[in-house]
Amino acid sequence: QAQLVESGGGLVQAGGSLRLSCAASGRTFSGYAMGWFRQAPGKEREFVAAVSWTGITTYYADSVKGRFTISRDNAKNTMGLQMNDLKPEDTAVYYCAARQNWQWGLIRYQSGYDYWGQGTQVTVSS
Repeated sequence: QAQLVESGGGLVQAGGSLRLSCAASGRTFSGYAMGWFRQAPGKEREFVAAVSWTGITTYYADSVKGRFTISRDNAKNTMGLQMNDLKPEDTAVYYCAARQNWQWGLIRYQSGYDYWGQGTQVTVSS
């Protein structure tokens, strides 16, 4: 059974940093693109960043561009999200997800992702 498990969330002050990790297990995710989404209280889940299978291609939401960095280690079946210069508006539950292919124009939409983690809470205090 395929499983994605996030870790690394927590409480941090504005301007601080956190690194989230997503561990994949239960099946091979060879060829899969992966992404991070987040959902703040009272808001819809939104796209944060995505990375291709090779790790060469990445894509970010404008709100996190220049502050967040997505990466993956296929040998370890893990994906990471380094979050710097955190802001209170980054407070949300962060989810990792996997989809079978990379499609420009569609990579930011939740509907294309086949597997999801359970989420990890990130809280940024002002």
